[in-house]
Amino acid sequence: MKSKILLALTLLLGVSTTTWAVGNLGKANQKKHAYTNEDVWAAYEGFNNTLLDSNKYIYKTNSSYPSAVDRGNGAAAIWCQPIYWDMAMNAYKLAKAQKDRKKTSYYKTLCEKIFAGNKAQYCQFDFDDNNENTGWFIYDDIMWWTISLARGYELFGVDEYLKLSEASFKRVWYDKENGGMFWQWQPIQNPKPNKFGDGKMACINFPTVVAALTLYNNVPENRKESTDKRPDYQTKAQYLAKGKEIYEWGVENLLDKATGKIADSRHGNGNPAWKAHVYNQATFIGASILLYKATGEKRYLDNAILAADYTVKDMSADHKVLPFEGGIEQGIYTAIFAEYMAWLVYDCGQTQYLPFLKRTIKTGWANRDKTRNVCGGEYYKKLPEGAEIDSYSASGIPALMLLFPAKK
Repeated sequence: MKSKILLALTLLLGVSTTTWAVGNLGKANQKKHAYTNEDVWAAYEGFNNTLLDSNKYIYKTNSSYPSAVDRGNGAAAIWCQPIYWDMAMNAYKLAKAQKDRKKTSYYKTLCEKIFAGNKAQYCQFDFDDNNENTGWFIYDDIMWWTISLARGYELFGVDEYLKLSEASFKRVWYDKENGGMFWQWQPIQNPKPNKFGDGKMACINFPTVVAALTLYNNVPENRKESTDKRPDYQTKAQYLAKGKEIYEWGVENLLDKATGKIADSRHGNGNPAWKAHVYNQATFIGASILLYKATGEKRYLDNAILAADYTVKDMSADHKVLPFEGGIEQGIYTAIFAEYMAWLVYDCGQTQYLPFLKRTIKTGWANRDKTRNVCGGEYYKKLPEGAEIDSYSASGIPALMLLFPAKK
């Protein structure tokens, strides 16, 4: 199966991947648990060779499926696909930074094909199509795409990406009476207005801040405010204001200010659900950093560090590497955490986290299935050769490696 997928990728992209995927793995054994930049590319190609549907260019749920048909039939979750697109964009950026023209061209093409594949799969990105098979039915599913589409525009300057990003933001944003963003609408096919007491989850609130601030960073300076009741676009000032508004609600309702722990949700005036998840820690870190960079206010950076410390020192205490949560899609949490920790380390100079991040990478890579160069989600456990692996769990180590290569 691996050889067939590799051949398909080669034919479709017109570029040979063999030498990149293989690399010089002998170097990885020169020092116990070490990894090289050749390993970074081997890990990412191992992930793609095993879990990318090379005909549709969307990712599969797990390695047992020959193709990604639709929800429940081999296609990874709609909200996780943009995270995989982020990985491709990070591969492009790394190749460009390494001044490797061949890889840069290859991964640029891969980014384009992943976007086209997802557009074809998910209703041409019609965010008002709420069919439960290939459509949109939870607010955070849409907002994850808002973020990645805005990033795609920032990286490649494709106008369609910005247009779709703003359309998806419009779909989720609405007038609120009590602050915060609701997580879902019900019934899915004929939704009723959300009511007080419906869930406001961290997984929609902090991604909304990230989306608003990413759009703030990328929309034109000279826009005039729209007079439409539901405008198709926002000005820079409006995106910044919306990001600040939701962030402050999140700080007051979902942040333990003493520890940096992020609650999973809050319903009405009830107590927050104090179950911490790595991806909620991550998006709070990202939201804080974006606001810090936009405003220069140190309290935002302090919040990011507080949340990162909680993740590293408390949530990762058992094995001294990022924790794994069992479940259908939870394995992707590391890939999300990687994105925002790279901002904290490199954009904000918080290099104290590098030893922990590198230890997670080295541990996971050492325990990979060496026949496929695929990693499991429980980084301290060996992945047996040929074992079924889901794309969510397998994404974590290559996502980290692309952002924290052996030499930076």
